Amino acid sequence: MTEQPTSFERPQPGVDPAESRGAFLRTQQQPQKPSTQLGDPALPVQARADGTPSAAGTATPCGKVKEPAVGQGKEPSVNGPEHAQPAGTEPDAHRPRPAPEGIPAQPGAEQERSPGGPERRTGQALPPGRPMPMRRDGDRLRFVGAATRRIARGLDLDEIVMGLCRATVPTFSDAILVYLREPLPVGDERPSGPVVLRLRRTDRIPPERDVDGVLLPPAFEPEPSVLSDLSALTTELCEVRPGGALNEVLRGVRPVFADAPAARDALPELLGEGGEAVVPGERHAILAPLRGRRRVIGAALFLRRPDRLAFEADDLLVAAQLATHSALGIDKAVLYGREAYIADELQRTMLPETLPRPTGVRLASRYLPAAETARVGGDWYDAIPLPGSRVALVVGDVMGHSMTSAAIMGQLRTTAQTLAGLDLPPQEVLHHLDEQAQRLGTDRMATCLYAVYDPVTHRITIANAGHPPPVLLHLGGHAEVLRVPSGAPIGVGGVDFEAVELEAPAGGTLLLYTDGLVESRLRDVWTGIEQLREKLAATARLTGPDHPPPLEALCDEVLDMLGPGDRDDDIALLAARFDGIAPSDVAYWTLEPEDSAPGQARRLARRALARWGLEDLTDSVELLVSEVVTNAVRYASRPVTLRLLRTDVLRCEVGDDVPQLPRLRQARATDEGGRGLYLVNRLARRWGATRLSTGKVVWFELNRG
Repeated sequence: MTEQPTSFERPQPGVDPAESRGAFLRTQQQPQKPSTQLGDPALPVQARADGTPSAAGTATPCGKVKEPAVGQGKEPSVNGPEHAQPAGTEPDAHRPRPAPEGIPAQPGAEQERSPGGPERRTGQALPPGRPMPMRRDGDRLRFVGAATRRIARGLDLDEIVMGLCRATVPTFSDAILVYLREPLPVGDERPSGPVVLRLRRTDRIPPERDVDGVLLPPAFEPEPSVLSDLSALTTELCEVRPGGALNEVLRGVRPVFADAPAARDALPELLGEGGEAVVPGERHAILAPLRGRRRVIGAALFLRRPDRLAFEADDLLVAAQLATHSALGIDKAVLYGREAYIADELQRTMLPETLPRPTGVRLASRYLPAAETARVGGDWYDAIPLPGSRVALVVGDVMGHSMTSAAIMGQLRTTAQTLAGLDLPPQEVLHHLDEQAQRLGTDRMATCLYAVYDPVTHRITIANAGHPPPVLLHLGGHAEVLRVPSGAPIGVGGVDFEAVELEAPAGGTLLLYTDGLVESRLRDVWTGIEQLREKLAATARLTGPDHPPPLEALCDEVLDMLGPGDRDDDIALLAARFDGIAPSDVAYWTLEPEDSAPGQARRLARRALARWGLEDLTDSVELLVSEVVTNAVRYASRPVTLRLLRTDVLRCEVGDDVPQLPRLRQARATDEGGRGLYLVNRLARRWGATRLSTGKVVWFELNRG
């Protein structure tokens, strides 16, 4: 009985359609006796999962168990399965092998051929353990649907490329090479320089396993092939020459067979010297350009072993679909990655690069972005040096996760720095921040905590605007949550903020943080605060009651309390270790704005240096103190203050009631004055001037030697 090929089963040239179908459907007059010998040529052999062969007729390659024949010599039923064959006398009960991944199994569908048996259309023997080529249009459609879904699951570049490789190997090809432009163009930007392709990923069938992951018996292991080491035989970088063969193939966009004239010249350019050995002969390779929305971004090379059936014309359409979906996915992944990078950089550049080193306090900080789905946030922290060796500690959180939140955070942080420079009280700083947030928009809300630490008086003043309270770790290991009025968030408007002054003992550590550290979907904010307090106390017990834990290590230990599901929000952390300045290291005087004030300042400074054992700095300090006090007395109407601080450096501060800040300028040869700040700039380690609400402070520092 002979069947004519259907519309989707076109016969190959030189092959009799009757012969190809007759290979499986020919009436068998004398059924062959099943053989128990492995080498019996009368039966195809199929490997089990344990490596032992089994006789054919017990199960098809797709796992369809065949019914035994009613009698010897009986033909397969016309209405039965298309590829039914006479069964052996003893059915094999081994577990059937699954269908290749990527082609969904259809109910009632039978596999078209058996490993080691003739192929359905050509009648040629198919080696065992090889992927079954797709011969029906329905198979190709199902494969393309499954493959594109797998590619679409990837979010970033590597996931998409891996999805392409895993979807095509081994169902569509034995190996694949994916090349992408280096660097990948983003959006509408025009790349500069030559077009360079980089080998991004290779994938292949492991030579010791078949397509189902089952170990092949030694008799059926594939012969060694050049596909066993693709990356070693090909070059990693390839420059696409203008007007070259590879450039023409990429511009053509459509996939081509490797034996096409255009591809024959393009492949050596793509693969480099010795790379031609990777490409099998005839139509066992397809070169498919990867074109995104605007331009070609790479190429994919699909390869089949020489002992496997060659690609067909319809496989070019499959390769085109795979290349198109992969290229568009890569384009979107690159755009998404660039947007995430810009947002992340925007936020990080608005945070301080380094923390200052104010006198009497040590600082450490941490910042962690949120999860990948909500990377951008509005958390920030800052440490701002203030006059009188004080320091302002700020931590805040803008509500929301977007680039808008990051931009508002930057504006509020800049406003806080400006207000801190005016030396306003903490509650006044929050009041002005509230007004600024209302000017930015009606829904611009944020929480903020502003604290000012004075190392001389060992006191800290704190004002809060709806932020989680700080935690103070004492030297003995006791951790307490400070009682600070919570207040309303910034941006509400019409509310008053209250400041409290607390003791800041030497050796204590103040921890300021955002709610992402203590609040998540798994716990409420007060539970998280209690866990933070317990974590700080447990860490302090490890170092003993007389030694505070190292500041950097303490920050790391605090972040370790986060669980896998606790990264719903970004986290800002600022830790301050209060060293303070001992009263014996501070000298303070008040001078009347008279002509005798500079001389009196020199004598007082000389006595303080002699008491501290710093006589070698006497000449420099007397000269600089005399110049700064002279400038202050010249314009001041109220008493002038003079303070010396002995820490790791010697710091001198002179305050007056004049708000105008001095400016360094080059005095002319005929000028009688104007050289005081020039001397300060040349002799001092550092110097500066800060405006106060009641005037200004001019300060300088000298190394102690």
